[in-house]
Amino acid sequence: MATPNHVQITIPKNEVDQEEVDYSERAQWLRAAVLGATDGLVSIASLMMGVGAVKDDVKAMILTAFAGLIAGACSMAIGEFVSVYAQLDIEVAQMKRKTHEEEGEKEKLPNPIQAAMASALAFSLGAMVPLLAAAFITNHKVRLGVVVAATTVGLVGFGGVGAVLGKTRVARSCSRVLIGGWMAMTITFSLTKLLGSKMV
Repeated sequence: MATPNHVQITIPKNEVDQEEVDYSERAQWLRAAVLGATDGLVSIASLMMGVGAVKDDVKAMILTAFAGLIAGACSMAIGEFVSVYAQLDIEVAQMKRKTHEEEGEKEKLPNPIQAAMASALAFSLGAMVPLLAAAFITNHKVRLGVVVAATTVGLVGFGGVGAVLGKTRVARSCSRVLIGGWMAMTITFSLTKLLGSKMV
């Protein structure tokens, strides 16, 4: 009786499946960009709400927001540069202590300039959302409502983008950012309103 021939067919694995995306490599610029955009959006929106709590003048609100944009972007860039540069020094010192240094480790070192530029640019982009939304509205109450609405949309957008790029839960990320932004605007508006009423 003839022995049947057994042919073994090897099915190659999908190369795309084998290539795992290293999301930790995205963490550096993603953290700086999302943090910068969110910080710019919340900071400038809260600043505008604080000014709007005591003054009806649109010029005062816009000039204050613009000054906050410049100061905030510079502050974010400098802070991110110093922080990431300190991280770079630590990682370089640790690599020098190793006996066998891997070739790929140098490519994963943090870039302070890249992080600083990403943080400053993201802060500016986030700050422009409420600034542009309120720039051409003369009615005081409508202007404040537009700032809140534009900030809400921006927070949801930034939270969603960060969650998608980082492969995390979109709903949780958006809700966390949104609640934090609302709290910042509410606290700033309320305390400024209270302080303004006491000083008048």
